[in-house]
Amino acid sequence: MPEVQASRGLAAVVGLVLGAASIPASIPASVAAPAPAAYDDSAPRTWHVGPTRTLTVPSQAAAVARDGDTVLIDAGTYSGDVATWTQDDLTLRGEGGRAHLRADGQDAQGKAIWVIAGDRTTVDRIELSGAAVVDRNGAGIRQEGTGLTVTRSWFHDNENGILTGADPASDIVIRGSRFFRNGAGDGYSHNVYIGAVRSLTVTGSWLSGADTGHELKSRAARTTIVGNRISDGDSTASYSIDLPNGGRALVAGNVVVQGPASENPAVVSYGAEGLTHPSRTLWVVNNTFVNQRSSGTYVAVAEGASAHLRNNLLVGAGDLTSGPADARGNRRVGPAGFVAPGSEDFRLRPGSPAVNRGVAVPARWRARWEYVAPARQVRRPVAGRVDLGAFELR
Repeated sequence: MPEVQASRGLAAVVGLVLGAASIPASIPASVAAPAPAAYDDSAPRTWHVGPTRTLTVPSQAAAVARDGDTVLIDAGTYSGDVATWTQDDLTLRGEGGRAHLRADGQDAQGKAIWVIAGDRTTVDRIELSGAAVVDRNGAGIRQEGTGLTVTRSWFHDNENGILTGADPASDIVIRGSRFFRNGAGDGYSHNVYIGAVRSLTVTGSWLSGADTGHELKSRAARTTIVGNRISDGDSTASYSIDLPNGGRALVAGNVVVQGPASENPAVVSYGAEGLTHPSRTLWVVNNTFVNQRSSGTYVAVAEGASAHLRNNLLVGAGDLTSGPADARGNRRVGPAGFVAPGSEDFRLRPGSPAVNRGVAVPARWRARWEYVAPARQVRRPVAGRVDLGAFELR
């Protein structure tokens, strides 16, 4: 496959990227030749980026890509290269492993390593680190378009991992990704911060070590957080999950570990800034919650919410809930019934008091996924009566 698949007239492309200089001799004549008359120049193209390619850094691809194109970025580190992506239906993918975009003091528009302004963007196998800007709100990705899917990607040591604005038509999907050590230390920046979008879905991901801020904060009208690991370690993270404006929310099948240095006693918070969405329904189902503080609240619920807590395991001190909640089948247990709690492996051992102790949950709110380290999910099996917590005993 040539470096620009199905791309013709490459002389114009190279002119845009490299200036008015003539085409380098290293570009084959067959690639640089004019397109046949029958060629459809509007068809999506694939651009290859890497140190040995014609396009050596992703920002050069951002200057020439069009709607529907795919940008394949060779695995490796791209230091100080930042970009704004304006195209719709764009796919940005690491090739041969993760492509690491390291800010090294640079930013796009004073906002992020990547500002994504186009709609329906897919980001796969990309690593973004070190975003810091003057207003202390720098992000690995600042999402300004409508719709974003992130898979198999890492975000670390940024002021925010992903930061989105408000867009009632936008759906954000995060799968199989890692977010760690993000946050500016001011409590206003987080591992993941999703604004007032239509929906957020996070599955099979590991969020950890936020600096003072939340591990995950979502203002979405619908939030689905299923089959993840969310753990503070020794960081000063605040809420593990913050849903400040309510909305229809499902928190199911997650391992959530609040560390001893957490600066907020609540693990999950719902509606703390006002229930502004039409739906005020929260289901918290089959999670394993661990509190390493000496006290706290596992699920803090604002007055006026409709909260349902089912089949959760509680490890450590603290109240199950504050505020109104319908709670059934939840149980406090010690660490002995888990495979390796010291390394945050909370799969059940045979003989655990959690086995076959669950109560029925409506189908739409069940925990259908389990977390697999370090950043994957598998279908939760059905084996008789449901077990408590984030894992079904095999």
